[in-house]
Amino acid sequence: MLARVLSAALVGVEAALVRVEVDVSPGLPMFTTVGLPDSAVRESRERVRTAIRNAGFAFPSERITVNLAPADLRKEGASFDLPIALGILSATGVVVEGRIGSFAVVGELALNGQIQGVRGVLAVGLTCRRLRIGTLVVPLANHREALAVDDLKVLAAPTLREAVDFLNGAVQVAVTPAPPALAAATDDLDFTDVRGQAHAKRALEIAAAGAHNVLLVGPPGGGKTMLARRLAAILPPLSRDEVIESSTIWSVAGLLPRHGELMSRRPFRAPHHTISVSGLIGGGSPPHPGEVTLAHLGVLFLDELPEFHQHVLESLRQPIEDGRVTIARASGVSDFPARFQLIAAANPCRRGCPSLDACLCTPAERARYLGRLSRPLLDRIDLHVELPALPPADVQGVASGEASEAIRARVDVARQRQRDRFRASAIRVNAAMSSRQVRRFCRVSAEAERLLAAAMTQLGLSARGHDRVLKVARSIADLVGSEGLTVEHCAEAIQYRGLDRQWRA
Repeated sequence: MLARVLSAALVGVEAALVRVEVDVSPGLPMFTTVGLPDSAVRESRERVRTAIRNAGFAFPSERITVNLAPADLRKEGASFDLPIALGILSATGVVVEGRIGSFAVVGELALNGQIQGVRGVLAVGLTCRRLRIGTLVVPLANHREALAVDDLKVLAAPTLREAVDFLNGAVQVAVTPAPPALAAATDDLDFTDVRGQAHAKRALEIAAAGAHNVLLVGPPGGGKTMLARRLAAILPPLSRDEVIESSTIWSVAGLLPRHGELMSRRPFRAPHHTISVSGLIGGGSPPHPGEVTLAHLGVLFLDELPEFHQHVLESLRQPIEDGRVTIARASGVSDFPARFQLIAAANPCRRGCPSLDACLCTPAERARYLGRLSRPLLDRIDLHVELPALPPADVQGVASGEASEAIRARVDVARQRQRDRFRASAIRVNAAMSSRQVRRFCRVSAEAERLLAAAMTQLGLSARGHDRVLKVARSIADLVGSEGLTVEHCAEAIQYRGLDRQWRA
């Protein structure tokens, strides 16, 4: 007898519908799975056989063929355990015929018949809603996560036995309408903790207002890491759609908490400088998301930037420019979102001397160290901020800086101006403006044009660097509520291109 159960396979950060077809026919006992299954799917036959028996059902001593269609799509993971088991029980008459056809099912089976949580349930739920599949059966551990998808009926079963009883109409499974919980804040990072460095704080406020990339250069202990880790505290909160988008990525990566919490804060990722290209950009076969995708809609912090391998840093160019990563493998092409805000930090020299006066490195050694950062990469970083060593008065004094809440209020107002400005386009922040939008929204006076022309000559700015100066100037103007760009706005934006001057020298 033939039975069909709907399920889903993860492709990148999305889910594709899969039809699990199970045929139980007379013949020698055999269990065959076809349809490009990986090792975890092929091993499911042992988990399914044992789970069915321990749940109190008879496992058929016949020929069982499982086809995962479409056959040209790679299937991985243990989420097909439950649909395969229900397909076998439906084909043998344990599940009433016709009861399972309108459901999508995902879940991993333990040997005792318990249904274990799986990754990517949020992506599966979004696919079900898009394809108008009304009901999704998930493990109890993924129940609250799946409830985040509107207009989708979610049913959670803790065991295989209870799932069968529900499908046969023997029991009623309660549908919990409560929305999923949001992950609570786990720290209290605030800008009031940062002593001194008013110039860097101002730069980070501008960066937050327009979603600009920042490079902090200064001696060890100057506050670079402290400032970078507090940037997320002044960024606007995630919208409802952004919560779903970010949580879907983390769900696919298996990083979402199993008790159903969604992302409530913008992601902050800080990979070590020994990371590989695949770890940073994504890779594998099939491809999996990297750190740039996990930082989508949040912050990617690269500490000790010159210590990263050269080819790893150069791989960042395309994600920074396009906001997406496309990974091509023999098994297919995967597209990952990567709209992150890059915050990088670097010492001014290899030894990490406390100040320029006490530096033991020669000027050539200092230039060679920062010279590991290529001009094309620096072009894509909007603000280059140089931090001086902290004087004793700032170190020993009482921290009395402005609170993150007050800074975030100004950032929120500036972001709202940008949303109003770009309401007819797909972008929402100044940093994402195209060249045409820069010419339209960043018009300057003749005096400011002369200042920019002089900066291009003296700093050797490229056309991309020129546009990024204008984008930063636009964010500075938004912070003060100015519609036009003045000479003062452009002059402040130009001063954040210090490394262009060093690179040209």
